[in-house]
Amino acid sequence: MIPTEEVSARRREIEYKLKQEELTLSFIKDSLEKSDQLTKNMVAILSSFESRLMKLENSIIPVYKQTENLQRLQENVEKTLSCLDHVISYYHVAKDTEKIIKEGPTGRLEEYLNCMDKIQKAVEYFQDNNPDSPELNRVKSLFERGKESLESEFRSLMTRHTKPVPPILILDLISGDDDMEPQEEMFLEHLPEGVLHDIICISGWLVENGRNQDFMTVYFQIRSVQLDRSIKGLKDHFRKNSSSTGVPYSPAIQNKRKDTPTKKPVKRPGTIRKAQNLLKQYSQHGLDGKKGASNLIPMEGHEHDLRVKHLSDALSDKHGPAAGRDDVFDIEIDAYIHCVSAFVKLAQSEYQLLTDIVPEHHQKKTFDSLIQESLDNLIMEGDNIVSAARKAIIRHDYSAVLTIFPILKHLKQMKPEFDQVLQGTAAGTKNKLPGLITSMETTGAKALEEFADNIKNDPDKEYNMPKDGTVHELTSNAILFLQQLLDFQETAGAMLASQETSSSASSYSSEFSRRLLSTYICKVLGNLQLNLLSKSKVYEDPALSAIFLHNNYNYILKSLEKSELIQLVAVTQKTAERSYRELIEQQIQTYQRSWLKVTDYILERNLPVFQPGVKLKDKERQMIKERFKGFNDGLEELCKIQKAWAIPDMEQRDKIRRAQKTIVKETYGAFLNRYGNVPFTKNPEKYIKYQVDQVGEMIEKLFDTSA
Repeated sequence: MIPTEEVSARRREIEYKLKQEELTLSFIKDSLEKSDQLTKNMVAILSSFESRLMKLENSIIPVYKQTENLQRLQENVEKTLSCLDHVISYYHVAKDTEKIIKEGPTGRLEEYLNCMDKIQKAVEYFQDNNPDSPELNRVKSLFERGKESLESEFRSLMTRHTKPVPPILILDLISGDDDMEPQEEMFLEHLPEGVLHDIICISGWLVENGRNQDFMTVYFQIRSVQLDRSIKGLKDHFRKNSSSTGVPYSPAIQNKRKDTPTKKPVKRPGTIRKAQNLLKQYSQHGLDGKKGASNLIPMEGHEHDLRVKHLSDALSDKHGPAAGRDDVFDIEIDAYIHCVSAFVKLAQSEYQLLTDIVPEHHQKKTFDSLIQESLDNLIMEGDNIVSAARKAIIRHDYSAVLTIFPILKHLKQMKPEFDQVLQGTAAGTKNKLPGLITSMETTGAKALEEFADNIKNDPDKEYNMPKDGTVHELTSNAILFLQQLLDFQETAGAMLASQETSSSASSYSSEFSRRLLSTYICKVLGNLQLNLLSKSKVYEDPALSAIFLHNNYNYILKSLEKSELIQLVAVTQKTAERSYRELIEQQIQTYQRSWLKVTDYILERNLPVFQPGVKLKDKERQMIKERFKGFNDGLEELCKIQKAWAIPDMEQRDKIRRAQKTIVKETYGAFLNRYGNVPFTKNPEKYIKYQVDQVGEMIEKLFDTSA
């Protein structure tokens, strides 16, 4: 059972909590009533505010609309006034710009172009809005006049400031990059900077506004003349300065050089000399048998020298001094080669200039027209060279074809640059250089083949044969012609390859062309050998014929050895050197047989056996006399005849003398020892005319007219 006090306490606690809850509920009720009252008040306020706003809006909106209308009206008035001012300005354009247009653009180009823009806009306005207005005709007339003035100014600026490029600058331009400092490139200033700016502005305006392309014609005509004059000026420079050892650099780049400001002569592709003049040179200076020279030293007074001197004198009488003529000849070749290089460089520079002035879609056509005259002149000059070479070939002057080699070599080297410069031009323009190259190759190949045939068919004429048996002019000319080909091996090989129809020729390599050239040289040498054999038969004396062949074979061999010809021949003929040495030895043996008619008199096998101390019979004494007399007469006759013969090669001459001297002295010495003391005559000095040493001295004087 729960105690009474505890129950009473719990009851009191519960009653207290109930009272607290009643108080809380009463407070909440009062708060809700206050909140409802506040809400009602706020709703009343907001409703009043909304009412007032509606009244205000109904009052303001009409005012706003009226203000907006007034602003729009104001803007329209301002725009109308602006349009009126703009329209009125078109009626004043002619008056405002007429003075400037009449005075022209000189010195005031920017202002002038602004005036032209104003006039053009006026024209467009009247055409669109008032085509019947008299102002339209006025501004049209003024516009045409202004356009003509701009075209005239364009022509005037181009004419006044376009000048040929000085030859010195051209030479600097084409001299190569080796002399220039790294990362340095030379540019030509064709027009002053200010003038170029004006020209570009005028051309741009004419293209955009003038709708006129006439200025492009003016441009290429003026620049074309300048390009042609520049190239001709370079050619004249070569002619006028032919005696100069060097050409000074232009002041424009003088301070950019690493060393002396004196220009080194441009390396030539090879000095071309006619075979006749080279023959004279070789005969005068002789050679020493080493590479780069030969020991073919002609004897003084020999007919070989006389014939060369006569030939040289004849040429000098007809054309002037040979050296001077050859220098001019070389200068003409160098001038043409440099003109080709100059054309490429100048054309490249012209195209760079053109791109700033001529619209892109007209650049290639304008450039094509610009270079035509200069290119045609170059090609025509090349055709003239080919034509002259063809005429020379008809005259059998094959040395003239050598002019083609350095030119053709240079043209083929320059062809990639040519193709790049002419990219985008007409097909006819692009094909001009390949056509010239083909023409030169065809002409050169024909000349080479005809030269080989001419060597084979050169007639055997007695008056044209050297009486002393020295080197024939045909041999000298043939070898010298072949030596000239060494500087142009690839070019000559390409010439020969161009005439081949085989499949291998269609894609020939340098090795293929080298083999063709080697085959050609072997063919010339073979033809020369056959012709020399035929010519040698003109001599009645077999010994002189042998000396003649010996001299020519030896000259050929020495000439091959002193140059790269022997290596070139060895490409297809490995045993050529050995074959020539065998031929030379054969001719020496043939010559030595000519002495048998002398030594046969004193050979022991042809003499009877004499018993010592036994008196000689008359028949025996007479036989000994005949032997001595036959030897003496034969020796004197051979020495007299062969003294006038020539062996220009000192080494070969001494070799043949020593061999013959040894044979004759030994044979004569044995004969003299045996019969010199035999009493076969009362006058021994009549028959024993020479001692052994005297015989040797006589043989030592062979092949020497001065002895």
